[in-house]
Amino acid sequence: MQYLIFTLITLVVFLLMESVTWLTHKYVMHGFLWYLHEDHHQPGYDGFFEKNDAFFLIFAIPSALLIIFGLQPELNFKFFIGLGITLYGAAYFIVHEVIIHQRFRWLRHIKTPYFQALRKGHKVHHKHLGKVDGEVFGMLYVPRKYFVQFFKKE
Repeated sequence: MQYLIFTLITLVVFLLMESVTWLTHKYVMHGFLWYLHEDHHQPGYDGFFEKNDAFFLIFAIPSALLIIFGLQPELNFKFFIGLGITLYGAAYFIVHEVIIHQRFRWLRHIKTPYFQALRKGHKVHHKHLGKVDGEVFGMLYVPRKYFVQFFKKE
């Protein structure tokens, strides 16, 4: 029973991270920490690392601490909260850095409706070069209208 609870905690945290990501992206990245996120919105940026990559640490540090403290004195719920955040971070990395921005030459030819709609939503987000007037701040959730646009083309 305990492992079922731990699995549910991990799954719920993973799903909640989409809301955390949306809120952080809209109000922190496009707010008071814009100076870290700004280079991510500049077309033709030619460096491999961006200041925006600092947000990896902003999420990784609490996750790592939760995992560490979730092992002491024995395995407890904190570990599974940290695990949920880490799994979301891995999904974010694969979707955002690998599939959308193609910073690595992996998974370049994925043509599923979900990823096509996801890319479209992200392009809409990046058409705004400044910190205001943005839209589509989430990562894994794709607004319905981008699926509709994809299927209208077919």
